[in-house]
Parts: sequence; structure tokens; C-alpha cells
Amino acid sequence: MDTATHNKLVAFIWSIADDCLRDVYVRGKYRDVILPMVVLRRLDVLLEPTKDAVLEEVRFQTKELEFTELDPAGLKDASKYVFYNTSKWTLQSLKETTTNSKQIIQANFEEYLNGFSENVKEIIDKFNLKNQVQHMISKDVWLDVLEKFTSKDINLTPFETEDSEGRKQPPLSNLGMGYVFEELIRKFNEENNEEAGEHFTPREVIDLMTHLVFEPIKDNLPSVMTIYDPACGSGGMLTESQNFIQDEEGTIKATGSVYLYGKEINDETYAICKSDMMIRGNSPENIRVGSTLSTDEFAGTQFNYMLSNPPYGKSWASEQKYIKDGKEVIDSRFIVQLNNYWGESETVEAVPRSSDGQLLFLMEMVSKMKPNNEQTNGSRIASVHNGSSLFTGDAGGGESNIRRYIIENDMLEAIIQLPNNLFYNTGITTYIWLLSNAKPQNRKGKVQLIDASQQFTKLRKNLGAKNCELTAEHINEILNVHLNFETTEPSQDKPTSKVFDNKDFGFYKATIERPKRLKAQFSEEKINLLRFDKTLLEPMQWAYQEYGEEIYTQLKEDKTIKEKIIKWTEENGIDLNSKKRNLLTSPKTWNKYKTILEAAQKLMQLIGIEEYNDFNVFQKEVEKQIKEHKMTLSSSEKNAIYNAITWYDQTAEKVIKKTQKLNDEKLDELLEKLDCTEQQLSDYGYYATSKKGEYIIYETESDLRDFENIPLKDNIYVYFLEEVKPHVEEAWIDLEKTKIGYEISFNKYFYQHKPLRNIEEVSKEILQLEKQNEGLILEILNLS
Repeated sequence: MDTATHNKLVAFIWSIADDCLRDVYVRGKYRDVILPMVVLRRLDVLLEPTKDAVLEEVRFQTKELEFTELDPAGLKDASKYVFYNTSKWTLQSLKETTTNSKQIIQANFEEYLNGFSENVKEIIDKFNLKNQVQHMISKDVWLDVLEKFTSKDINLTPFETEDSEGRKQPPLSNLGMGYVFEELIRKFNEENNEEAGEHFTPREVIDLMTHLVFEPIKDNLPSVMTIYDPACGSGGMLTESQNFIQDEEGTIKATGSVYLYGKEINDETYAICKSDMMIRGNSPENIRVGSTLSTDEFAGTQFNYMLSNPPYGKSWASEQKYIKDGKEVIDSRFIVQLNNYWGESETVEAVPRSSDGQLLFLMEMVSKMKPNNEQTNGSRIASVHNGSSLFTGDAGGGESNIRRYIIENDMLEAIIQLPNNLFYNTGITTYIWLLSNAKPQNRKGKVQLIDASQQFTKLRKNLGAKNCELTAEHINEILNVHLNFETTEPSQDKPTSKVFDNKDFGFYKATIERPKRLKAQFSEEKINLLRFDKTLLEPMQWAYQEYGEEIYTQLKEDKTIKEKIIKWTEENGIDLNSKKRNLLTSPKTWNKYKTILEAAQKLMQLIGIEEYNDFNVFQKEVEKQIKEHKMTLSSSEKNAIYNAITWYDQTAEKVIKKTQKLNDEKLDELLEKLDCTEQQLSDYGYYATSKKGEYIIYETESDLRDFENIPLKDNIYVYFLEEVKPHVEEAWIDLEKTKIGYEISFNKYFYQHKPLRNIEEVSKEILQLEKQNEGLILEILNLS
């Protein structure tokens, strides 16, 4: 369908809303009537030619065969579709049978709707059409709407028709239907000051995706093909894939059967998709409604090809409870096996941030890939994403794990950067991810990145945010660059291609530690803060100042004290949850911290207020006094005291965590694991003492901890010696904390530096502009 026909059809449908519904609905609610009526008319007009045959089949089954329930198979055969209507009515006959009785009009229409097969009734229910028609009948506009939709001047069928003046009207394909709905929804939502919703995929993007998926394997297609879209919308990507495969004039000469599968969360677009599946003769049962992320609708099913444009930048928080139980991922689609730094296999989560679920759809498709063997030849996936999927998420995080799993399992074949402003409802940069688990030999271990951001033609008129499009020539150029699989020179006229090893996108996130250096000193000022919980410091300080020592004796007896404390927090804008409020007003909390304070006061009396430059010596003295005076302090209580009276100072001695002894066997194991010599152990946090086999391990200072991202192809230790050690002599690597991450930076790989102009050239241009401006001023003042 060309642009002119599309615009004409949208304008006609919009005029129906404006002419008939203006005084009955607010403009933002036009969609509640128009969208279902478009679908209903599209189905109705297809059934008109076989209406008599269906009624005869009904008579035959009920009269001659004496069936108490109608057999759907015979009715489908009679209608020539997988749906039917057993009532005597069509929309045309309903319009022609005019009456002044609203009750009769409504009864006739409900009889008509009830005559549909169950698959159409589900669509009608999704649109809540019965209630809308009842409302229109009550407002006396139903017949006007019906007359518009049955006009010969609108063609909602997939066949060519003639209008009232005998002019040909082109057919409305499934994709064309999707475009019409997208445009109508956009207009309706603009009227209602709402967002336009999902990003409908332009036809040329679908065209490019189908070429990328099927062209490389056009000579090796299976006899039975299954195509799946987990965010299918109105089904355009599915039906266009089918058209591409089965196009008799196309390059693909497929002879096998094609089965389409999809899932859609939006009731309206699901209804559109399902209706078009019925019209085309595909199985409507393969289209499911609901959240793809919440329910694994096609669990156990694998597909040959998957194409999708999942929602990006959209929260999946409402579905989180179906995927995670607390911190544990419970959906096997989003759990993967990856090796840690030591090569040991670990089960890790493949779950992105809850604010953006697009990569979950990609993992849904990955989980449904067929194995690569002689019977199936694996699967191919094309999925549209925005830039965040390329690089968001730290090493070891969900997004990075997803990229890592896909790349390390050699499934990422290519990523193509598309032009900006190519989609109707977003101007952001988008990318097509092309995946395959059956790469040809020359692509194994490789990933191709293609920059096609400059391959577009400007539209004469914007369609929403869309101001450009890909032409057939652009699509062929991108396809050819992909098929050639070569690194090319940057060009404005043609897409730029670069080929990378899988490992080029990976990096180690290495942890660099530095020793804790603490000074210690008892003082009244420091230990007085031990009276209070650090997380409740302000309200506890106020309460102690207000009630003094009575807080310990009266809090349990006098309920008004609790009430006053809570009231004070509220008046001072301190937001506490119920757990914190209970802790704040609990005598147990107050007595706990009083005990710690009294212990610290006693230790200060015993040890004094001398400043210690070596925490190790100070700690031994504290432990000695605790033991000698039989003080009962838990580890957490002792740590609370230490935290209150110590501070970091780079001139202080290093704090020893432990002294570890290694016999020859243990030492050899450690050296082999770290892949280093005994002399290099200090660079890994093991510091030799004067005793053989004895090593000191120091406490780490978390505030000084640093992280270095090191390419997978580089050696962590070499990097450490060259980039870290010269600047921080006492640093060491903690290999146990090493994470592996993956990210893809198009800007880094395709950035072209443009040198600044020299000062002489800039100065000359400034002087010329100044001269021109002076002439203009003289001319304006008539002084020239």
C-alpha cells in the first residue's frame, strides 16, 4: 500500500469518528469504537460471499443430521476461512434493515455477534464491542457509523475492490492494516495527550530483517518452517516474513509449509493480529494474548526463525514476581551457565534492570532456538533494540551476562546500526541484532558490526517522529555488505562494516586493593556516639537530650515518650518505616547501645587516651584487657567500638587480617592457580615474612578499592605492572573478585576523528565575517 492510499484510508476512517462520534465520545475515546469496527468490517466483508453456503450448512447439520451442537469443521469449509458466522446477518444487511426500535437494532446486532465462531468472539470481547455498540444505539449514531463502514469507498479487505465510482481500490494487507492502526492510535493518543505506545516497526525495517534472516540460508531452508515473534503486535513481522519466503517472484524459492506463532500483551493489537491470521488461513490458535515475560506460553517449543521488535525502555517490574522470587531467578529462560575467571561453570542470572526488559525478550527467543544438527540446521533471530542493550550493565550484571552468554556461545552474527528517526514514535538510534546458532565456518568466532546510520532517504512529510526511510537500494546495500563479511572503509554512500573476534567485546573487571591503615585513640567525644544506633542517630540524640538517663527506665513504662519520639521524627521530616520506628522506641535497642558505650568507657579507663599509629598493637591491647577483666563482648560489639575510635591515615601501619602458613604443596597449588612465581605473590596480596612458608594478608581499605576494565585478550598481571603498580606501589590484585563482562561500543569502533582547523584559517574567516558585518551596518545606516 503506497503512502497516498494509506493517507486516504486513514483520513476516511478518521472522518467516520469526527462525523459520527463527535458529540457522543471525547476525541481520546474514538479508538474504542473505530478500532474494533475496522476489524469487524474486515472479517465481515470476507464472509459475505459465502453467507448462503454457511446458512445451508447450518440447516443441513440441524435438520438433516439433527446435530444438537454445530460442527465447526463443516462451517469452516463452507465459509472458506477458519472463522464463520451462523446468523442471517451481515453488517450490510443490518444497515439495510432499518427500524425505529432501538431494542430491535440491538437485538439484531447481538444476534449477529453471537453467530460468530469462538475465535472471533474472543476478538470481540477483547474490544468490548457489545458495550460500545449499545452506547451508540442509545445515542442514535450507530446506523450512521454502520453506513460509513459499509460504504464502497473504503476497502478493508486483502483484495482489490472498486469504489462507488468504479475506481480500483488496492487491497489492505496485514502490514498495511498495522500501519493504519498505528496511525489511528497515534492520532487518538495525541488527542488524549497520551504517549503513542509501542514503536510500530516500519515496513522497510521488516523488509531488511527478513532479508538478513533468510537470504544467507535461502538454499538450505527446511521443508517445515516455524516463525515466532514474542512481541508480535498486529502481526506484521510474522506475515511479512511469510510473504517474503513464499513470494513467487522473490529470491527465496521455498516449497515447504510456514507456521506463524506470536504473543501480544495488548488486547487491541492482539485482536488485530489474530483476525488477520484467520483471514490469511494461518492458525489463529498460535497467537496468544498476555505477557511473554510472565508466562512461558510456548514452553518446550522451538522455532526455526524469530523476528521481533520488543518494547525498549519499558519497565517489567509488574512481571518481576513471575521471574524472580526475592533475589532468586525462578524462570529457566533467564538463567544461564557461564564460567568464572578460573574456568569453573556457574549458574548466573540473565536478568536486566527492572526499568528495561528488552533483553528479556531476546533471551526468550534464545531459549527457543532449535539445536544445530542435520535435522534442524539451528535457528536465526533478528531483533530490534536501542543502544542501551549494547553496553548497559556492569560486568557480572544481568545485561552483561546476557551479552556474554550470546557471544561466548558464538550466536551473535551481526549488529546493524539503523538511521535515527526511522521509527514512527521514537527518534533514538536503533540496532538490529542478528543471531544464529549455525554460523558458517568463516563466521565462527566472529561478529560483524555494520554502520548503516547514513543509509536513508528523507521523507517529504514526517510521519510522527519518522522523517526518513530505507529504500530497496539501501536494503540491498546493507544485505550485500553483510553477505560479503569484510571490513570496509568508512563511506557516506555505503554502509561501513567491521569484523571482530568474539573476545574483542569482552573484558575483565579486575579488583585492585590497597591495605587498610588505621590510627586508633579512645576519647569521650568518639565513644559517646556509641550510645546511639548510627541509622537512628538524629532521633536518638534528640530523645536522650530530652529525657536523659530516664529513657532507659521510663521508655517501657511511659507510652507517651514513645508517642512524642515518633511525633518528633514526623515533624522533622525523618521518614522511618515500621521496623525502624519499633527499633527507635524499643528499650532493648537503647540498652544494647548503652552496654556497648559502657564497655568502651571501661576500656578507655584501662588503656588510656594515647594515640596508636599501629592498629595491630592497639587491637592486641584491647583483646588483652577484655580477657583479663572478663568482659563479654560479641564480635559485632567490638567492631562497633573499633569503628568509633579508628580512622584511616596513610602514615599509619597496615592492618593485618591474618597470617597464613603454606606448606610446599599448598604453595605450589597457589602459584599454579595464580600463574605466578613466589616472588610475585605480593602483587596478589600475599606478603612473605622472614619465616619460610608464612605470609601476611592485610585488611583492605574499601574506600580506596579500584576497578580496572582490562580487555580479555590482555593479561591482567601485565596490565597491573604497567598501569597500576608504578602509581600505587602498595596495591595488589584480588583475582577472586574478577568479573568478566561484555559490551559493544559502536561509537568507539566507528568514530572518525575530524582534526580542528588551524588558527590561521579560523582567523582569516573571522576577519572576512567582520568585514562583511561592517558593510551591512553601513548600508543599514545609509552611510555607504
